[in-house]
Order: sequence, then structure tokens, then C-alpha cells
Amino acid sequence: MRRRRALAGAVAALASASCATPTRRVAVGRSLFEAVREAHDGEVIEVEPGAHFGQTAVITQSRLTLRGVGARPVLHAAGQNAEGKALIVVRGGDIRIENLEMRGARVASGNGAGIRLEGGRLQVERCAFFDNEMGLLTANRADIELTVHDCEFGEAPRHIGLLHHLLYVGRIGRFEIRGSRLQGGFRGHLIKSRARLNHIHANFAVDDETGEASYELDLPNGGVAWVVGNVFGQAARTQNPALVAFGAESDPHADSLLVMAHNTLVNRAASDQAEFVKVWRDRLPAAAEVILSNNLVFGPGRFDGSAWAGSIGNLRVDTPPLGGFHARSAFTLVGDGVAPPAPVRGVPLAPVEEFRFPVGTRPLRQRSHWRPGAFQDD
Repeated sequence: MRRRRALAGAVAALASASCATPTRRVAVGRSLFEAVREAHDGEVIEVEPGAHFGQTAVITQSRLTLRGVGARPVLHAAGQNAEGKALIVVRGGDIRIENLEMRGARVASGNGAGIRLEGGRLQVERCAFFDNEMGLLTANRADIELTVHDCEFGEAPRHIGLLHHLLYVGRIGRFEIRGSRLQGGFRGHLIKSRARLNHIHANFAVDDETGEASYELDLPNGGVAWVVGNVFGQAARTQNPALVAFGAESDPHADSLLVMAHNTLVNRAASDQAEFVKVWRDRLPAAAEVILSNNLVFGPGRFDGSAWAGSIGNLRVDTPPLGGFHARSAFTLVGDGVAPPAPVRGVPLAPVEEFRFPVGTRPLRQRSHWRPGAFQDD
């Protein structure tokens, strides 16, 4: 009997081993490009901790995971790129990239990215993008989906005459960003998305004291956008008086809708020309909707929250908050907002999470009374 059990256990262990996900390791000094090129669908490629110089990759598999292990590995461009586009080019499939930092992407066209997404579905988690001409850049394809969770973007290059967006989403099908921090822009935007469907939840898109970004959030073609529980902050040296822009360019999505609920918007520029939410009504479809609910606005400038049907519970404070941009207490206002409106197109407007410094989110309990803005009292 014992012999049979031992034999059965050995067979089970062998079966489990044979079903385990194949994994490749890339140590410092080894070729990431070769590891990715040789990988089969469904494999995992693990990048070991340390500084990896001149390492690039082109992902063409149908399914692949590329992740850093341990302390976040750093991929330094060091003058190299994949296909004249990026450090990592994702061609299609269902791809995950986790726990990697990408730095210094430069290409001849001036839009070298940490990651260039050209097709398929990509999920990016716990990654960082610094000193790239474009942090993350996508193609314009309706079947592309991009999800970004708990990532950092910053240190835009200071190249006069070029616009280096920290995150530039093309005209894709779906874009989601949560729990991410963006700061240190220069002339370009912190987040720019042309996607048809946008879920922008619990992020900290606050240009720091040295930043000179244009918009903190730009949705130039409209689209359907749920913008819930974020902090948007404009630095004193901003290149544009608007913080959030909707419909600034032509060719809008036919079903355009902007819902902004429980966001905190801060203008640290002295000019009263600031516009916290700028909507180009004449460039959007006639049926386009804008709903502003329980937003908290700090500093000088125009906030036209009463101009839109269904906009309630918004509150403005004329002076910017005291303390640094990273002091949570500075952005929290004592007092109640209003009960969130009914769900819009099936999406509830009550936040379920809030940004947690330095990156990530924490869950929020549901309650009968809400504070305006991105942060609650628990």
C-alpha cells in the first residue's frame, strides 16, 4: 500500500512539474532580446535585480509574462532601442509586464518610449518610466487594450521644441490606469489618451515644483471617460492654464461622455486664467455629456461646475493647500459632499478606492456621507 502511495505521489509530482509554467531568467549582462525572441507562448521571463544596460526586446508571442524579480531591475537604454521605437515593443497577443523600470529611451523621431504597444492586450503593473521621450506610447488601433496599475512616470526630457508626454495612449479601444503616480512633466502632458473608453481611477497626476507640464489629463478626442478619485495638480511653471482637457481636437468619438467624480484639482500657478476642467463644446458631438460630482478644487482659476446638467456637490477653495504635494492631509477637506448620483451607463460614481502614497491604492468602505475630493477620512 505504501509503495502504491509513493508511486502515486511521484506520478502527481511529475505531472505537476510538467504542467508548471516554463520560466527563463535574464541575469545582468545576459541578452533580454534573445530570451524574449526564443520564448514560447505562455512562458515567463524573469529579469534579475540590477542595472541592465542596452537591453531591448520585441514581444510577438500570443501570451507572455515579462517581470522583474526582487528589487526592481532597471533597463537603461544606453543608446539602444528596438526597431527605432522603444526599449520594449509589444506587437500583439495577451502580454503582462511587471516590476521593471525603463530609463533613457531616445530614437531619431523623438518619441522613444519605455514601452511601445502596437497591438493586442497589455497589462503593466508596478513598473516605472523615467527620462524617456515617451514613457509609454501606443499605436492607433481599435482592438488594442491597455491596463496600467501601480506604476510611476516622471522625469520628462527637457528638449525644447518637442512634446514628451509621460503616458500617450492612441486611438485604442480601452485604456485603464489605477493607483499610479505621474509628475515631472515638461511641455507635454502627464496623461494623454485618445481611447474610446477610459477608466482613470485613484491616480496622483501632480506636476511637482520643478515640473512644466501642459495638461495633467488630456482627452483630445473626447471618448467615454470615467475619471474618479484622482488628484490632478498643476505646477507654477505650467505651459497651459487648463488641468483637465476634453475634446480639444477634431474627430471626436460619437458617444463622448466625461464623468469626473471625487477628484481633487490643485492649481499652484498664480494666474487666475487657469481652467480646472476645459471642455470644447463646439468640437464634441451635440449629444456629448459632462457630469461633475463631488470634486474639490483648490486655487485660482475658473471651475464651471454649474454649467453641466447633473453636476452636484462640487466645492472650491480659493487658496492652494498648505504643505507639499505629497502631504495627504493637505488635500483632505473636513466636511461632507453629496450622495453620489446614480450610476452612469452602468458605472457607479462612488469611489471604491483611493490613492495610497507613494504608489498604489487602498480600498474604501461604502458610506452614507462622503467628503468632496479624492481622499476620505478613514
